[in-house]
Amino acid sequence: MRPENPYNIAVDVETSYIEEQSAPEVNRFVFAYTITIRNIGESAAKLLTRHWIINDGNGNVQEVHGEGVVGEQPYLKPGESFQYTSGTVIETPVGSMEGSYQMITDDGVPFDADIPAFTLSLPHKLH
Repeated sequence: MRPENPYNIAVDVETSYIEEQSAPEVNRFVFAYTITIRNIGESAAKLLTRHWIINDGNGNVQEVHGEGVVGEQPYLKPGESFQYTSGTVIETPVGSMEGSYQMITDDGVPFDADIPAFTLSLPHKLH
């Protein structure tokens, strides 16, 4: 079980389908997601690594671990935010992602900031 997030890191997500990079005829569906990470707590923290769990509609699961996000390890003081856009490819028109950011406070306390599950979907595919 992962530790709770006592440092109040909020994660907001917006997704979009990238039609021009997708090829539905060969089960390639490309999605972009824009993440806003906000430090709404009282302690500064640095994002060290990320862990994603990506699911498609066929039950396939991809796990992604890596340093930082888009080549950066943002440091967020209380009240600050960091926004970035990245993408993923799945084999079905609908899927989901969730995960966590592994962070550390100025005084060396590591913690996980959870990324709530969000849906990847072609426009008008879900009602």
